[in-house]
Amino acid sequence: MPEEPLPLHDTETATDNSDRQGDSTRLLRAALHEVSTVIVGQNQMVERCLITLIANGHCLLEGVPGIAKTLAVSTLAKVTGGSFTRLQFTPDLVPSDIVGTRVYHPSTEQFNVELGPVFVNFVLADEINRAPAKVQSSLLEVMAEKQVSLGGNTYQLPHPFVVIAAQNPVESEGVYPLPEAQRDRFLMKITVPHPQAHEEMEILRRMSADPPTAHRILDPVTLRELQQDAQKVHVHQLIADYIVRLVMATREPGNYGVPDLTHVVEIGASPRATLGLVAAARALALIRGRDYVLPDDVHQLAHDIMGHRLILTFDALADGITPHHVIDQILATVPPPRVIWDTPATATTVN
Repeated sequence: MPEEPLPLHDTETATDNSDRQGDSTRLLRAALHEVSTVIVGQNQMVERCLITLIANGHCLLEGVPGIAKTLAVSTLAKVTGGSFTRLQFTPDLVPSDIVGTRVYHPSTEQFNVELGPVFVNFVLADEINRAPAKVQSSLLEVMAEKQVSLGGNTYQLPHPFVVIAAQNPVESEGVYPLPEAQRDRFLMKITVPHPQAHEEMEILRRMSADPPTAHRILDPVTLRELQQDAQKVHVHQLIADYIVRLVMATREPGNYGVPDLTHVVEIGASPRATLGLVAAARALALIRGRDYVLPDDVHQLAHDIMGHRLILTFDALADGITPHHVIDQILATVPPPRVIWDTPATATTVN
């Protein structure tokens, strides 16, 4: 059901909503600034991780070792006040190492449930592609349902809960690539580059002696409120239509002006991409200080949300075509709406 439009005469309610939205934006920007006191550069990665958290999703980071992926996630966890654990995935890992198991205690002659390390707010699954399929699949229920089933009982994970996984793209020995079904569980996949020369110099200056530490800005209760605030950000019907057209262009390119992609994309983006674009665009708009989504918000997030959900044909891969090229062509062809924002009393929103 559409949200109830804001009455024009209710100026007090409008002012309260505006103040609340302003407070949320200030908190989010303060959190980003606090992380930047430790992390040099990588602004996009940090912002995308925060968007993932506010959008109540999960994130996949891909980059070579030593570019502050682990430090960024642990710093973000400290700034947001959440509990944090790092899981180093290795080929000999078993599912019980992640989610927990039942342990027999001779003194009581009973089995007790020992919960695993995933029962925290932030889980960093480091080098997730090094773990075998059974361990990777053990995360599916954790990520999708945010619960763990052990010994016939179901245990809820703390809220908020986010999995930020990291994988190394340059090594292929002893690696188990993530299956398509599990990649689809991640709201975003972010490619993390090397720092620029001036950023490298700042890293040397800042980290060579007495590295800085971040301070807590948020807490889990405030995070839940920020997630609720993001869900109230208005999505115009034209923006929703634009999102649907972008996703449908990956499935039926011939019907959306990109027939050249018919023999390039084997399987297009799933409905999770549609929902993810709406949720992430709302979070980005909140960080930008707006209570409505713009086409540019969707445009900025399209690569991160749709790229890892595309499966290209063998011929496309042989020709060196990447999902990034496909999304570039779709964004250039599918026209964004020219939105003329209505008054709050007549604006159409998407829940």
